[in-house]
Amino acid sequence: MESSDTGETLESYGSDIGKRTNSWTRFREWVLVEADRLFITAIITVGVFVGFLVLNDVGVVSFVNDDSITRLAGGMIAGTFSLVTLVVSINQLILSREFAAAGESEKQLQGVLEFREETADATGVSATPASPTRLLELLTEAIDDHATTFENEVATHPDDDLRTQVDRYVAAVQESSDRLDDTLEHTKFGTFRAVSAAIGYDDAWQLYGARHLRGAYGDDLSEDARDSLEALIDVLELFGVAREHFKTTYLQRELTRFSQLTLYCGVPAILSAMLIGFLYADLGGASVSIAYLPYVVSALIAVVVSPLALLTAYILRTASVTRRTASVGPMLPQKDPGEGPFDVSYGAEPRSEPAN
Repeated sequence: MESSDTGETLESYGSDIGKRTNSWTRFREWVLVEADRLFITAIITVGVFVGFLVLNDVGVVSFVNDDSITRLAGGMIAGTFSLVTLVVSINQLILSREFAAAGESEKQLQGVLEFREETADATGVSATPASPTRLLELLTEAIDDHATTFENEVATHPDDDLRTQVDRYVAAVQESSDRLDDTLEHTKFGTFRAVSAAIGYDDAWQLYGARHLRGAYGDDLSEDARDSLEALIDVLELFGVAREHFKTTYLQRELTRFSQLTLYCGVPAILSAMLIGFLYADLGGASVSIAYLPYVVSALIAVVVSPLALLTAYILRTASVTRRTASVGPMLPQKDPGEGPFDVSYGAEPRSEPAN
């Protein structure tokens, strides 16, 4: 197991999105993931209102051209109808996945029960917690415990390279586990809270590193060390399954809520677009005083834009969650082909046992 020529070390890798190094990163994470979606929607809507007023003040736009405003109102009505129709279609697609025959429902139930039994056996508890955050916290504690046990078993091994690699690996695992455990302790119950805390955990890299250590040094390890490493791999696999399950549940709930809110915003948006057209229906011009016309029209446009703002807020979060949890198991699509401290060229080093 050789380091790459760039001098990068084992602990340099992993998704580890939970690390936030500067204010811009924290602000971006807040906008993309953490902030309430309705609050982000409100910010965008208010921003549109203020933006049109500013553009009117500097003379970039004007609200006195009847023909332009009525054409704009017609386009906004058509666009809002299209958006609402699209969202309803998405909602129907989500609902279609909820319809299942008795046999399919039974398979789903059995799969969940088997996973909970495996988790209970791997973590040594009588029953797996029902809370998503508590389940992830339990798995995180088990990962940290097995990693520490593995390090202790290898501490007296005569191979210096093995001890160095294990120390680096375990240090990275413990750092990520401690950070996630602290986050989960301050996280309220909820599927999204669990997913939000878990998306920064680099379990894919940790699983990759553990399997590489097993393949490179499996025959050199004691029986207790191999058992602790196998237990660590098993718990990491369970963590990945749990996170994918909670992510799927969260996305279903989130998109369903988004569909409901879009309908709630869609009706006022269509009515506001129609009202803009009615304001300019009089042959004598707008029926509102010129002094108040920019405020009225800007407010109505902001209401019309609210479904699009809602779409933007929700897609930012769901796309971020999906992108950051795109890898399943020890597959790291965000890494370059030649990147990493492991030499995995064909024939570069013998493997003591085949990877499963």
